[in-house]
Amino acid sequence: MDPATLRERIGELAASSSPTVDGTAIAAMSILPRVYEERGWRPAFTDPARVEALYRLVQSSVDHGLNPEDFHVHQIRDRLRAPLDDPAFLADSEVLFADALARLAVTLHFGKLDPATLDQAWNYDRSFGTIDRVEALAGILDSEDLAAAVEAFAPHIPFYTGLRRALATYRGIQADGGWPAIPAGPVLEEGSRGERVALLRQRLRATGDLAGAPGPDPELFDATLAEAVRTFQSRHGIDADGRVGPGTLEQLDVPVETRLDQIRANMERIRWVFRNIPDDFLVVDIAGFRAHLYRGGKEIWSTRVQVGQARHETPVFRSAMDVIEFNPTWTIPPGITRNETLPAIRRNPGYLAAHHMIVITRSGSVVDPSTIDWAATKNGGFPYMIRQQPGPWNALGQVKFLFPNPYMVYLHDTPSKAKFGRTERAFSHGCIRTEHPLDLAALVLADQGWDRERIDRVITSRKTTRVRLDTPLPVFLLYWTAEVADDGTVLFRKDLYGRDARIVEGLKEPLAVQPPPPPTPETQPQSERRNREESSQAGSG
Repeated sequence: MDPATLRERIGELAASSSPTVDGTAIAAMSILPRVYEERGWRPAFTDPARVEALYRLVQSSVDHGLNPEDFHVHQIRDRLRAPLDDPAFLADSEVLFADALARLAVTLHFGKLDPATLDQAWNYDRSFGTIDRVEALAGILDSEDLAAAVEAFAPHIPFYTGLRRALATYRGIQADGGWPAIPAGPVLEEGSRGERVALLRQRLRATGDLAGAPGPDPELFDATLAEAVRTFQSRHGIDADGRVGPGTLEQLDVPVETRLDQIRANMERIRWVFRNIPDDFLVVDIAGFRAHLYRGGKEIWSTRVQVGQARHETPVFRSAMDVIEFNPTWTIPPGITRNETLPAIRRNPGYLAAHHMIVITRSGSVVDPSTIDWAATKNGGFPYMIRQQPGPWNALGQVKFLFPNPYMVYLHDTPSKAKFGRTERAFSHGCIRTEHPLDLAALVLADQGWDRERIDRVITSRKTTRVRLDTPLPVFLLYWTAEVADDGTVLFRKDLYGRDARIVEGLKEPLAVQPPPPPTPETQPQSERRNREESSQAGSG
C-alpha cells in the first residue's frame, strides 16, 4: 500500500467528528495521525501472518475476562482472507488493526469501565502518568511480538495472575457442565443420608473441595464429606462447621456462570487500581474483612477488621495516613447522636455516665446534662455534641489512625473484640475496626522511635496523644469479592454492598468510545501543522 493512501485516509478520519470504519468507532483517532507520521506513513500490517497474530491476540482477551468484540475481532477475522489489491480497503484495515491494539492495551492498563461513573467516592489515579500514548502505540506496532507488547500493559501481580488462572479453571468447569443444584431441604450433616447427599458429593467434586476415591455409599454424609464442606465454607467466607444449612446451601447453588462473572469483576477492579503502587502502603479489603501492611512491596502484617454495615457502607477511596492518636476521644457524629444516642438517653438517664460520655457545646465547653430537657430532643434541635472520654470503653478503643477524607472514615481500635471471631464482620457505621491496632501502630511508627513498650506507657496514661507521621503512609480502601490464596485456593466473598452487578453489566456492554477532540497543534501531524501555519501567515500579509 502506498504511504500516501494511508496518510490521506487517516487525514479524512481525523477530520471527522465521529470517525468510523465499517461502522465501527475508531477510539485511537486522536493519536493515530502522529503515530503513523512518525512511521513515515508505513503500514504495520503488510504480512498476513502478522494479521493472524493480531487475531489470536484479540481472541485471547477472554483470558482477561474481556470481550473480543470490543477489539474488532469480527472485522479482523473478515479481513484475514480479503484481497490485498485494494489500497482503500488496506488503509481501512490498517486503521482498524491499530485501533484494536490501542483499545486492548488501554483496557488492560486502565480497565474497560470508568469506576468514577460507578462510585462517587472513587479518587484513584486514572491518568496515563509518564506513559506517552503515541510512543506506546508506536512501540506496539514496531514490536515483533504483538502479544508480548500488549500484555506488558496488563497488571503483573500475583493477585491478577491468580485470578486469570481461576478464570480458566472455572471456565473448564463450565465446559464440563458446571455443577448440580442441591434442592432445599433439612440441614445436611454427618449421618444424613439420601439423594441430596449424593448431589452434594458431585457438587464438591466439581470444584475440588472433595477429592479422593468415592466412598462405598455415595448417599451417606460421612466425616470425609464434612471436611470437604468445611473447605468449601472457608473458601466462601462461611462459618466452617461442616454442616449444610441454608447459608451454605445458598452458596453451593450459585451457578458457575455467576462465579465466572465474580472473577471477571474483580479482575476489572485490579485493572482500575494497580498502577504505580508505592512500596509501602496499607490496604483494607472491605469485602474480605482484612487489612494488610506492605513494606518494600511485600506484606509484613495482616489482621482481621470489621467494616460498615450494608446501610453504612465503607467507601472505596485512597488517602494517606498522617496521624496516629492514642487514647482518642469520640465525638459522636450527628446521625448517630440523633438516631441512637439521644433515644438511649431518653430511655435511661444514666446512659451518659455509664458510657463515660459528656455533653459539650460547639466550642468545647462542658454542659451539665441535668440542665437539658431530654424529652424535648425528640423534636430535634439538639444544640450540643456528645463526646466519649478516653479509655477501653471508648467506641474507638485505644488508638485511631487518621487519613484525610470527606467521609469521616478511619481505622481504629474497638471494645467489641468478640465480633472479630465472626466470619462475616460488617458491624460498623463505616469506619474500619481493627483487631490488633497497637501492633499496627508499632510497625508504622517504628522508624520514629516507637515500640510497644512506649505505646503501652502512653495507653496506660489515658492521656490523648497525637503522633504525626514523618512520612504519610498511603492507604487504599478496596473491595474484593474474589481472590486467590498463595496456595492457589480460589476464595469467594459475599458481595456485601451489591457492587459486583454494575461491573458485570458494564463488561457486557460495548466498549464506550468518546469522540476524539477536534485536531489541535498537539494532536495534528507536524506536516499538517506546518501547512496550516503557512496558510495562516500568507493570509495575514
